[in-house]
Amino acid sequence: MKKITLVAGLALILVVPAVSVAKPTPDRGDRRAAAKECKTLRGQTDATREAFRTQFRNFGACVRSHAADEAQEEQSAHTNAARECRTERGDTDETRAAFTEKYGTNGNKKNAFGKCVSQKAKAKEKAADAEDQQEATEFKNAAKECDAERGDTDETRTAFNEKYGTNANKKNAFGKCVSQKAREDESETPPVS
Repeated sequence: MKKITLVAGLALILVVPAVSVAKPTPDRGDRRAAAKECKTLRGQTDATREAFRTQFRNFGACVRSHAADEAQEEQSAHTNAARECRTERGDTDETRAAFTEKYGTNGNKKNAFGKCVSQKAKAKEKAADAEDQQEATEFKNAAKECDAERGDTDETRTAFNEKYGTNANKKNAFGKCVSQKAREDESETPPVS
């Protein structure tokens, strides 16, 4: 009887699930921001729309992808802001008093940490939004360059497909061109601060 109890006890220990960090779920704000970004990426020219379809297939896929990214960026910004605020607040009475003076409100000094996190997270999200806008601009510029390079004649299109297409699938040549040129623009452009 004791052996059975011991075995059952071990089975319980082995069955305990590991704790995993859940991915943040996009909210309406994330989806709205993603839709705005996707409209910018899609653009209004034939070239930008073709590049958009190559990359995302359709508008809904773009929104889902970017909304998930928005939610992740928001969570990361909040986590990093909280870490920075803890460091800034410090452990001594002097650093805590200075922190409270800097972030606390007149009537309620208790909300200093939350105010610090909010300010820093907003700044980080604003920087991420500027980076997203820069990527969208690079994507549109790359699509225009590829459209010009591809040209309108059979000869230029054949040369374009040979340069960017894969052996088995020449249909992805335009998307491959846009991807390469956008990466080149990204490496040439200084980061947004």
